[in-house]
Amino acid sequence: MRLLSRALRAARGCRAAAPPPRSLRAAPVGGGAAGTRPLQPRRGLSARPGLDELFAAPSVRRLLEARAQGGGEAALELAARVQRLREKERELRDTRELARQDESEDFQKLAEREIASCEEEIAELKHQIVLLLIPSEETDKSDLVMEVSAGVGGQEAMLFTSEIFDMYQRYAAYKKWKFEILEYFPSEIGGLRHAVASIAGLEAYKYMKFEGGVHRVQRVPKTEKQGRIHTSTMTVAILPQPTEMRLQINPKDLRIETKRASGAGGQHVNTTDSAVRIIHIPTGIMSECQQERSQIRNKEKAMQMLCAKLYKAKLEEETKKRNSVRKIQIGTKGRSEKIRTYNFPQDRITDHRISRSVHRIECFMLGEEMLDDMIQTLREYADYESLMEIISENEKKNLS
Repeated sequence: MRLLSRALRAARGCRAAAPPPRSLRAAPVGGGAAGTRPLQPRRGLSARPGLDELFAAPSVRRLLEARAQGGGEAALELAARVQRLREKERELRDTRELARQDESEDFQKLAEREIASCEEEIAELKHQIVLLLIPSEETDKSDLVMEVSAGVGGQEAMLFTSEIFDMYQRYAAYKKWKFEILEYFPSEIGGLRHAVASIAGLEAYKYMKFEGGVHRVQRVPKTEKQGRIHTSTMTVAILPQPTEMRLQINPKDLRIETKRASGAGGQHVNTTDSAVRIIHIPTGIMSECQQERSQIRNKEKAMQMLCAKLYKAKLEEETKKRNSVRKIQIGTKGRSEKIRTYNFPQDRITDHRISRSVHRIECFMLGEEMLDDMIQTLREYADYESLMEIISENEKKNLS
């Protein structure tokens, strides 16, 4: 792209390149631009509100300097990205200045393409710098256990719970994750009272963690004869699945009980002790499974659910010790504690955490690109909030 800037100057008869304007502040460089990794284009790159202003703020420049001066590979990579960003910003200013000096049509077209290319790369570099500043969570590479439960609204809530469960099953297929049902308790008219599933795959928890909370639906139920709109809720809990290294359980702390399975399920129900309940005695946390005919398989699934619950409890305790805020996903299942509303009469989905609304509910609930875009937006907002916390902590250190 620098060759283009030179070509622009040559087209105007410049014998020597004009000196570039001074940058706001030169960032310390741990490695040249040649040492950076090739940029990976990010799908659906969005201009986050205030991101350009954020990078112009003195507090961010101080944070970048502090991090780039640190030791290790991460500091070198950050310094290289910052250096590349400064170079592209300088190149963009040069090109704009040249475009103002020569208004010929061919020159303007050439400059226009160069400016668009610089702006795109600058936006991508800023996004990558943000990701380098934000530490990844321990659980982001984990698999997960998803638990769904009908909330307020009776049979309509159970029908909605079934639809949401199916949406996430399709989303897992869309992301090429493995989806396995651990528990499934249907209602009488085809709804779903409660279900548990394990989801395994690349960055499964990193995406799905934003789906935990109360989901609200507003529509005319199939059982409503007078056409009135009802409001119902269901809850989603997303529990990271620990590895054996992250969570160790003493077998002496477990009480394992067997019982006969109940409900629909065929000839084995109420005839064999296939259902399994496991209780973690120190915490009182319990899980049970009667999904399979085999007691051994039910025990494996119950243990998987118990590990996820214990790991979640451990993470929340550690979070409290760090005095950070963690929203409890389940809540009271009330209509007011909502993270997202599905308004069928208006064909609108609204995520209340980021005040974003999209239309075409049927397409959204296919669990494909629209849901993926919503989750990606939530991830970006979460990254932004994390960055604000990091900047605030760095400023406090500078003042102390």
